[in-house]
Amino acid sequence: MKNTLQTLDRGINALELISKAEHGITVAKLAEELEINRAIAYRIIATLEEHGLVVRSESGQIHLGAAALMYSHRFLPQLRSRAQPLLEVLARKAGATAFVCVAQGDKGCVIMVEESDAGILRVGYRVGSQHPLSQGAAGIAILSNREPSADEPEIVTQARKDGYSLTRGHLQTGAVGVASPIKTRNSEPLLECSIGVVAMDNLDTKNAIEAVQHTARQLAEQIGI
Repeated sequence: MKNTLQTLDRGINALELISKAEHGITVAKLAEELEINRAIAYRIIATLEEHGLVVRSESGQIHLGAAALMYSHRFLPQLRSRAQPLLEVLARKAGATAFVCVAQGDKGCVIMVEESDAGILRVGYRVGSQHPLSQGAAGIAILSNREPSADEPEIVTQARKDGYSLTRGHLQTGAVGVASPIKTRNSEPLLECSIGVVAMDNLDTKNAIEAVQHTARQLAEQIGI
């Protein structure tokens, strides 16, 4: 028997359903999805409302509230603190610049970078760097963690199959990038995030792929997903 609180479990499941409903969800639909009666669903929503996690529109649709965004912002510093030592090890093992990238709209934004002591040539990849998700290993890794689409580039399909992306010369001439998406236990993306390395053409790609995938699994475990 699971050592969990049923009411809390239902509240978390309710938040999950609400977060996936782009245009909101009604209490009736929520009760149906959770397989509970409407009275219980109303109490769950009232509790979540009290904490600012959900809001109700005039039409009765339930949406995520501002407090949900607040928790998201608070998560990023915790992500950085857990990723930093892993990035240091990854940069050393791969002999390349290690990074963490998150999706922001249709672009990837680098939020962490750790330089390697190996080599003289450095890649111009810095915190705050942005690029289209369709270009570069970091963005392609993020796209590969989404549901397949009929018109997606072949490189994204291949990255999904391989579990990592490998690119050459996408963002800088001579640069080689390897990245892996950070996956949750149920394979849904967390903040649409990827971790990887980038270097000039002398990158040992086999070693880099192994190191990146291992680090991605470590990070997922450490942040409890």
